[in-house]
This record gives sequence, C-alpha cells and structure tokens, in this order.
Amino acid sequence: MTLKFKNRIAFFNTVAAATSTLLVFVALYLVVYLTAYKHLDDDIRKEKADVFKSMNLEGDSISMRHSPELDEKEHKQVEVNPTFLQVTDATGKLVFQSANMKEDRLKFDQSLTRVAFFDHEFNNERIRLGQFPILNRSGKVIGHLSVGVSQVESALVLKNLRLTLLIAFPLLTLIFYWASSFAAARGIAPIHQLIRTATQIDDRSIGTRLPLPPHRDEIYKLAATINDLLHRVETSMEREKQITEDISHELRTPLAGIRGTLEVLLRKQREPEQYEQKIEQVLLETDRMNRMLEQLLQLSRLESGRVLPNKEPVALQRFFMAFLEKWQPLLTEKQVAVDLNISPETVVTADAGLLELIAGNLLSNALKYGSTGGKVNLSWNAATQTLALADDGPGIAAAHLPYLFDRFYRTDTSRNAKIPGTGLGLSIAKKLADVQGIGLRVESETGKGTRFLMDFGEEA
Repeated sequence: MTLKFKNRIAFFNTVAAATSTLLVFVALYLVVYLTAYKHLDDDIRKEKADVFKSMNLEGDSISMRHSPELDEKEHKQVEVNPTFLQVTDATGKLVFQSANMKEDRLKFDQSLTRVAFFDHEFNNERIRLGQFPILNRSGKVIGHLSVGVSQVESALVLKNLRLTLLIAFPLLTLIFYWASSFAAARGIAPIHQLIRTATQIDDRSIGTRLPLPPHRDEIYKLAATINDLLHRVETSMEREKQITEDISHELRTPLAGIRGTLEVLLRKQREPEQYEQKIEQVLLETDRMNRMLEQLLQLSRLESGRVLPNKEPVALQRFFMAFLEKWQPLLTEKQVAVDLNISPETVVTADAGLLELIAGNLLSNALKYGSTGGKVNLSWNAATQTLALADDGPGIAAAHLPYLFDRFYRTDTSRNAKIPGTGLGLSIAKKLADVQGIGLRVESETGKGTRFLMDFGEEA
C-alpha cells in the first residue's frame, strides 16, 4: 500500500519520535533499576558494619556478643522488609543467624575472598544478598558474613515502572502520529494549492504562474523554480511558434514563385530557350529552400547538443590563407579585397571545421551586404585575444544589433528585399561559437561598416 505524502511524513516523524522515546524510557528504567539496587547494596553495607561491631575475633574463632542492633524488628520478621543475617566460620559451620531465618540457610560461596553481591531467592522471596569475608588480624579468611535484604519494594517499583512505560509508549506513539499528521497537513497545504493551479495550466494558459507562499521556505523555492520553468517553456513555445511562422513565410515565397513559373509555362507553347530560363528560376528557388532546410537541420543539431567540438591548436594565419583561397572566386566576382592582419605565431584552440563554418557565414554576410569593390579586414588583437572580421558596408542600425543572431532575423525592411538570404547564417555562427566556448559579438554603426568579433579568451 502506498502512503500519501502527508502520511509518509507523519510515519517517519513518528518512527523518529518513537525511537527517541524508547531510548529515553530504556535509559529511565536503567537509572531507576541501578538506583534501586544501589540503594539495596548500601543498606547491606550499613547492616554489615553494624554486624562487624558486634563480632569478636580471636585467632581463627568467631563469636557474637549481644547487641541491640541484632534484636531490631527487621531481623525477627519475614513479612515486611526483613533483613537476614548469617555468619559462618572457615569450615562453613553456622556461627550466627538472625531469628527470622528460622531453620533456613542463606546461600554463600565458602571460597569467596572478596565482597560480592548477587540476587537470591529465600523462602520464595526475592532478596538481594551480600557476602563479606571475615578476616582476622593477620588477614586470613576465618569466615563469611551474609546479609540479605528483601527486593519486594524495589521489584514492585520496577514492575510498576515497566507497566507504566509499556502503556505510555503506544499511547505516546499514537499521539505523535496524530500530531505529525496534523502538522504535515498544515505544512503541505501550499503544495495542494500549487497542484490545483498547475493542473489548470495548458498550452492556452501557459502564461499562468503558481502563487508564491508567504514564507520563503523550500515550498517557496519550489514554486519559484516551477514559475521559472514555465517562463522558459512559454518562451520556447513562443519561439517555436515564431519559427514555424517564419519557416512558413520563407517557404511560401519560393513555392509561390515555382508555382507561378510553372503556370506560366503551361499557358502556351514556348521556345526551348524560354523553358530553360524558367526551369533555371525553379531550380534557384528549389536550391534556396534546400539551403534553408539544411541550415535548420544544422541549427537543430547544435541546439540538441549533438555537435561536439574537436578542439586542437589552430594557426590562424595559415588557416585563413587556406580559407580565403576557397572563397577567392566569389571575392573576385564581388571585387572585394581582404586584408589579413594576423601574425604567423598566432595560435588558438578551436575546432578547425566549425571555425571555418563560422568564418564562412561571417564572410558571406560581409559580401552580401558590402559594396562591390569594397574591402574586408581580418585582424587579431593579441592583448584581448580577439579575432575581428570587419567590412566597409552600410553598417547596421543600433536597434537591430540585439536581434542580429536570432533565427530568420534580417535587417531588411521587407521579406522581399533584393538581398538573398534566409536569416539563419548568423544564428548558426553564434551556436557554432557557443559550443566551442568562443564569444561572438557584433559592433556596427550606420554608414561606418560592421565588425564581428570572436573572443577566444582562455581558449586562445
């Protein structure tokens, strides 16, 4: 059977309280038990002292002289708190015994040479028995004194104490459980409120937040954490919704172009050259959609954490010389010159493949928005461990800079701008930099070009 959370709290609290109570009860009983026996042993020692005062020792013989102490009431009766006295010589022969013993004898160990206390039963009555060796002046054991006192009162006290503790323990356990259940119910009441609110939250009411308890305790932290989670989920859902809308918008344009082109071709018979021209337009739109889907897939892999960088030392000058050689046809077409201001000794720690993708996206952005016949500058700042890629294009207004690395964000005023692109390149570059621990940021001002900076920091 599975217990409710409240009952589990009450159960564990009750177990802890019951265990503590049991330990206290055991300790209490032991203290009373030991105190009772110590009291009996003290009475026996006191009685022994009185008996030794009435004892004559001559050589190896023992004799008892008349003493008022030995005629006391407890030495003559058996019924109420009797005290039993017995003196024997070295051979075990009885020298003296109290009147209340009649013909019976107390148990004793004739070979005992030291004081000993033990429990004994005499005349069907439990007694505490003390045995003391009797020594003559030369230190020789010439007899033994046995003193017995009744344990009836002590046993009764211990019995009543046991009974009281045995009755009190289950009652206290029940009280502990009831009190713990009540306290647990009061304590988890805010959780029930959180549950009621949470069960009403769905995708249409994701903006709802859990009420925060008045006390800043663990439940408050739990509610605050869940609220933070809901905020992240809401942000993620809004982002995914926006992404879906953006993808739909981006795909609608090329699909509309393809459909329009095909419809035009179907209206009437045309020359082969016209068919070739229209088919080329369709292929261009198809390539654009294919690039978009590939970039979205790459972003998905990056955000899922499936891309693991293989970091190694990279000589930046040699790296960019090889990189620019691949881009030379496009640079020549755009008539863009690249100034490479990186010393041969510059080495950074990075994934060369991912770094090439970042540089490719940044350079593509510079060529796309830069002017024909312009210039791109690649430079390294050893003091700040920063790599900069700067163009002399029109620059970017300050209002756009915070959103430049967002998916599908473009600074064009219209989706139908003449500059081609999907708005995914810079977002991919940022993700590729993040997985390597490289800081990627942008500096720009309208009319003064744009600078993308990669901060390698300790990675350099």
